[in-house]
Amino acid sequence: MLAASLLRDEHVEPLAEGVLDTLERVGILCQNEELIRALGAFGGRVDAASQRVRFPRELTAGFIEGVRKENAGRGGWPEQFVAPGLGGIGTQVAQFLYDDELGERRSSNRADFITCTKFGDVLHAGGSVGHSLAMTDVPPLLEPLEAGMLLAEWAREPGPPFAWNVRQADYLIEMGEAMGRRNWFTLGAMCFAHPLRLDKEVADRFVRQVKAGVATGITAMPVAGVSTPVTLEGFVVVATAEVVATWMAARALNPEVGLSGSMWAGSIDMRTGATSYSAFDAMIYAFACVEFIRRWCGARLPVGAGEYCDAKVPGLYTALEKAYKALLVTAFTGQPTGAGSGLIDEGKSLSLVQLLLDREYSMGAGQLGRLVDPTPERIALPTIEEVGIGIERSYLTSEHTAANFRSSLWLPKLIERSGWNGFGAEAEVLAKAREQVRETIARYEKPEGREEQLAEMRKVVEKARDELRG
Repeated sequence: MLAASLLRDEHVEPLAEGVLDTLERVGILCQNEELIRALGAFGGRVDAASQRVRFPRELTAGFIEGVRKENAGRGGWPEQFVAPGLGGIGTQVAQFLYDDELGERRSSNRADFITCTKFGDVLHAGGSVGHSLAMTDVPPLLEPLEAGMLLAEWAREPGPPFAWNVRQADYLIEMGEAMGRRNWFTLGAMCFAHPLRLDKEVADRFVRQVKAGVATGITAMPVAGVSTPVTLEGFVVVATAEVVATWMAARALNPEVGLSGSMWAGSIDMRTGATSYSAFDAMIYAFACVEFIRRWCGARLPVGAGEYCDAKVPGLYTALEKAYKALLVTAFTGQPTGAGSGLIDEGKSLSLVQLLLDREYSMGAGQLGRLVDPTPERIALPTIEEVGIGIERSYLTSEHTAANFRSSLWLPKLIERSGWNGFGAEAEVLAKAREQVRETIARYEKPEGREEQLAEMRKVVEKARDELRG
């Protein structure tokens, strides 16, 4: 697939020198004693009192050489367009629910969580339903455990809850064992407190994940002009330094662990102070950074695609904004298009109506993944002869079109293919989507026969309530 290049070969060395200098002179803040000790043994220069670790140039350069060798010969992104998967109720962990009936967002709660779980259970029946909202009406440290209880009670296939604090993981494991599920939790994204700070909660989760042998890296969300220099080149240096420092930290703890990560670059609006992860300038920061990492380290990091958009309310504009970002990522990096799953306002809010619109656009984008299959039936020579020059007959009325149009055309149920036709037409689309949400939830049937499992899980939650207090 198309992958536009932003760097020339001669650009790699000065950027690499900038990364080496940054890690040697600035280093990182690390608020986990075990990780600090491991980095010291790895060759880092440790100042335990200030929790700072600096990396000698020769250490980082040697490490990057090893990473290049590991990645030598590995394939890249698919050469052909890959149809995106359809979004659903997964581990969005949105801070807010956008109430599509009232047209406003609110802090999410237990009732909203149950509604989203019911919706996902019907929308993608047979698939897992995940930790979609961060509930604000339960104690924060207990929130993932309460989410687990609700998923176990209301979802046929309850996905693992998100443990944002490492102390929550063992309780979730015990809860999962009551259902016969192993390691029933996810530690989610590993994010720096940019710039160059691995704070305690993330560092603790990082250590646990790496020691478990799970491929680990940073979910980088640096913002140009805020947590990195505003220049494209300065952004690449600081953002890459964070990625490389995280990789060295992972290998210091577990020499065999896989290295991963992703890049979600942001830019600042100097007039409002708002951060965007989908504006044109934000995207060029991300593309330049992942291209440099590929050229210097041989590793491919994905760019965060359509889900983080600027739009604040659901609608056709929002769906197109997310689709534009996803397709732009594909054009500049070659990675498969990312599908939307209902998030708006830079991932802070979840809208069930937007989820339906995102799924329709994902199905539309899937058309770009079709391949030519020149069989006699597909070529349809008899029909071509029958229609001839099209004066007396038309392909529109042919039996061949009637037999093949469903597999050949994009047939959205909510979106009108005639294009945007004003606010009234969009209001009709949103009304249809709201009705589909209501109809979907109305078809929900609660799973039965889990009473004993739920009782055992509730005991774990009550134990955690006592032990995690304060």
